[in-house]
Amino acid sequence: MRENLTLTKLKDGRGTVGCWLTIGSPIVAALTARCGFDWLIIDTEHGAVSYDAMLVCVHEILATETTPIVRVAWNDPTLIKRTLDAGAMGILVPMVMNADEAKRAVDAAKFPPKGIRSVGGFVAQLLLGDDYTVAANEQILVAVQIEHIEAVKRAKEICAVEGVDVVFIGPNDLAASMGLIGTPFRKNAKWQAAVQAVLEAAKETGKAAGLQCADLGEGKERLKQGFRFVAVSSDARLLYQSLCHVAKALKASNGKD
Repeated sequence: MRENLTLTKLKDGRGTVGCWLTIGSPIVAALTARCGFDWLIIDTEHGAVSYDAMLVCVHEILATETTPIVRVAWNDPTLIKRTLDAGAMGILVPMVMNADEAKRAVDAAKFPPKGIRSVGGFVAQLLLGDDYTVAANEQILVAVQIEHIEAVKRAKEICAVEGVDVVFIGPNDLAASMGLIGTPFRKNAKWQAAVQAVLEAAKETGKAAGLQCADLGEGKERLKQGFRFVAVSSDARLLYQSLCHVAKALKASNGKD
């Protein structure tokens, strides 16, 4: 089976970087996969991404060395199974609150005897290797999201679940659960302490901690702190910001040198 390069790097203790795909365009996926990111997350929870679009985006990313990971809409074995059968090399499961829910995600992503994933789906085998069914358990990355303050309190037990490779902090929902929605929460000491608690729990258990960062500066800082699965922005936001910058610059010049 094809090697999951992101998982290999994480197991070696190295940091990895990625970006969110929310537009649902295979062309955008193909373009972004050639930018040098270690991984891309196709967002089927909040993104405008149908199953068919997700499938084609996965295949476009597989044409490169970038790892295609899909954020499923919920911790549902059927959603996880269909995502992996499409050829995704990793899943990101939202709003995991405790060890039992983390184990549920792992079980859904693993073939027996390590899990309950049903054997089938020829597409993944065609794209990733004839030995897929015997090698997938070792090559599929399982990431769970800690994005509620109650989950932060159980971070150590979540991180300790066998088969969890990454614990990923959802900054916005974490802030919302702390009553900080609509505030500059990244500057809030309590929010920062919650993020640090997850990072420490991950380090203690030998797991990789991840975070969606607000900008490039934060991304660099988080990597220095020891986060090893760092995302900055999304395809939609980066496109919007870039186009706004160009339009503003052109209007400001107004024919001037």
